[in-house]
Order: sequence, then C-alpha cells, then structure tokens
Amino acid sequence: HVLGALKPAALKAIVLNDIGPVIEAEGLAHIRSYLDRAPRPKTFAEAVDTQRRVHGAGFPALTDADWARMVGAICRDTDAGLVPDFDPALVETLANVDFSKPLPDLWPQFNALAAVPLLAIRGGNSTLLSTATLEEMAERHPGMETITVEGQGHAPLLETGNLPKKIADFLDRAEVKST
Repeated sequence: HVLGALKPAALKAIVLNDIGPVIEAEGLAHIRSYLDRAPRPKTFAEAVDTQRRVHGAGFPALTDADWARMVGAICRDTDAGLVPDFDPALVETLANVDFSKPLPDLWPQFNALAAVPLLAIRGGNSTLLSTATLEEMAERHPGMETITVEGQGHAPLLETGNLPKKIADFLDRAEVKST
C-alpha cells in the first residue's frame, strides 16, 4: 500500500494475499497469540500435526500434501532441530500492539492504487481481512478483481487448487493493459 502511494508508476499490477487497508484486530491477536507460544516440534511429522491441530479449523480444504508444503515453508531444519522460520522481530512488534484501541488503516494509501490493476485474494475463513473490507476495497477500486478461497483462512496457500492459473491469468491481463 505504501509503495503504491509513494511510487505508483513502479507497480504494473498488485496481488494482495489476504491483506488490505484494514487489518482486523481479531486476526492480528490470533497471530500474536500463536507466535507467543509457537510450539517447538521435534520432527517434521510432529510439525505437520501441530499446524493441522492449531490451524485446521481455518483451513479444512487443505490436503495432507498441502499441510506438508505449509510446514516446509514456515519451518527450517537446524542443528537445534526444526524451528519456525519467521522474523523474531514480528513477535516484538505484535507484543506492542494495544488491541483495546482501533488499529490504523491505510485507506488513503489504498486509494492511491486506483490506476493499478489489482487482484485481492481472501481466505473464506480469514479473520484478518474481513468481507466488509474486501467489499469496500472493491467500491474504492472498481477495476479490482477478487478471489475468495473457500476452506482456507489467513493466508491462503497460493499454490493450491486453480489459484496459480487465476493469478497468472490476472497478471497476463494486467500486462496487456500496461502495454
């Protein structure tokens, strides 16, 4: 959002994966809660089971192979064993968020993207990007395309189902518009 507001000509097209100008506090609180007590599985299989147990309700559409790919993307094997692979500063940043106060929004920055082809993908079970925010995004950016991925939460796995083809088709259409 900010890059688009600062240098809109630098962007030919935008794909937002379950994020928008408004972030729901409930979803952010869930992420903070999970990161605060991120489990330390000993094996890959244990990590897959843990992810399925913790996030399964939000991602009922995932197959065993999808869960394994997710764990492969969010964990790495080290000499100390399997560890979560995310920026530790994220935990500190989220620890300082006061959820009793409204979170800031990025509507002015989003509005600056009006001329850029935009695809917004929302997980049908997302608690981070609400349906209401997605609808307002579409009102403010009439050319925006949307995809709702049923059976997935935040953030949908972009390599599942027919998402790769839909994203590629959007980017092809965006390229045609920009030439």
